[in-house]
Amino acid sequence: MLFNSWVFLAFFCIVLALYVLTQRRLSWQNAMLLIASYVFYGWWDWRFLGLVLLSTVIDYVAAIRIDSAPNPVARKRWLMVSMVSNLGVLAGFKYFGFFVDSLDALLHAVGIDGALPTVSIVLPVGISFYTFQTMSYTIDVYRRELPACTSFRDFALYVTFFPQLVAGPIERSVHLLPQTQRPRIMTAEGIEAGMFLCLWGLFKKVVVADNAATIANAIFADPSAHSGSALLLGALAFTAQIYGDFSGYSDIARGLAKIMGFELMINFKLPYFAVSPSDFWRRWHVSLSSWLRDYLYIPLGGNRGGRWATDRNLMLTMTLGGLWHGAAWNFVIWGVYHGLLLILYRAVGSLPGPRLPTAVWWADLLRVAVMFPLTVVGWIIFRVGSLADLGAFASGIGVPSAADHELQWAALGAVWLPVLLMQLAQLARNDLLCALRLPALLRGILYGLLLAATVALSTGESNEFIYFQF
Repeated sequence: MLFNSWVFLAFFCIVLALYVLTQRRLSWQNAMLLIASYVFYGWWDWRFLGLVLLSTVIDYVAAIRIDSAPNPVARKRWLMVSMVSNLGVLAGFKYFGFFVDSLDALLHAVGIDGALPTVSIVLPVGISFYTFQTMSYTIDVYRRELPACTSFRDFALYVTFFPQLVAGPIERSVHLLPQTQRPRIMTAEGIEAGMFLCLWGLFKKVVVADNAATIANAIFADPSAHSGSALLLGALAFTAQIYGDFSGYSDIARGLAKIMGFELMINFKLPYFAVSPSDFWRRWHVSLSSWLRDYLYIPLGGNRGGRWATDRNLMLTMTLGGLWHGAAWNFVIWGVYHGLLLILYRAVGSLPGPRLPTAVWWADLLRVAVMFPLTVVGWIIFRVGSLADLGAFASGIGVPSAADHELQWAALGAVWLPVLLMQLAQLARNDLLCALRLPALLRGILYGLLLAATVALSTGESNEFIYFQF
């Protein structure tokens, strides 16, 4: 069930009506939301419900056992039950085929025909997101950051809350779980903010991402057939597509939750205005980058062990972060690339010599002008279908192109311009919801323009969100 579909609109209207009708009975309201979340998730394939239920049961029991364990050894044992179970299921569904194929290719390269078994496994939608979410809960209970939840219904709702179930944000138990355990209050301000986020997110998905995808897909389908400005066009189109697609989903998820009185974390904070690699990861997919920081980088030692240990921890964290995105070598290389950027910027920052001033607009503009192209290079690595395609980009992007693609450049600029203008306003006011501070008349005009553009510039298809595959 896609956010950008009429089926979902009907689904949410029904859920919202039932939500209002059950306002005075929290237990009924939570039960209704839980059923709705299972319906939402099972819409893709009802067989996937067994996996999310299994993960829910394991972590519900493990957390209670951790909380009541008589000694540290027992606490750690139940934590390991949670970790091994969740990572085992994730590895089996997402990475088994990748590692078998990679090992088979390696054996073939050295002259050994391994004939390793292959299994075709359908990847359950959103498995990486809810697995990390449930794991963070048991880790937080183990760290005594919150008590174990004794209500299976409330915990199951935390795991499966439908606005953010399949593509995040990856919510922390200390933030979302308490919201399932207390009455939520729907307010006029929250409803308007939620509707704006839904409309803005839908605009970014339907107008920006889907239109940019038509350009990017044509070029990335065969990079060797293009050169120069055409490859640059494809890279920038995907840069617009992945931001519009993923941040659009996150905005819609936040908006749906806000209408019902829930607050989800902000997952995107103007990432293309980042001034450094570390700043980029404070702005892009914040729920994942903060998860990797708190549950991987810091436990590995963070920056406490000297330069080489810090560089090792950064590289390991980013490599695993790349692998989290998908079972393919380009994702691993993308993670390594961002690890190298973090290490390089740290090394350059430690050198003696003059520095650009901080908190000065022109200096920040120079930093953005350096960081943005580095981000685009990363997106090329992320998007290519094979290492051969990556080589075609590397060898062809500097070669003059015979085709000018004027219409595609104009189309990409037209769909990106409204996002850029909105983001400049958000940046200037340091407020992602600055549109809500406009006078009522201007807000109405803005909403009308966004709605009209979404209808008029739609590609006519309900395309899946990119991050569903992860």
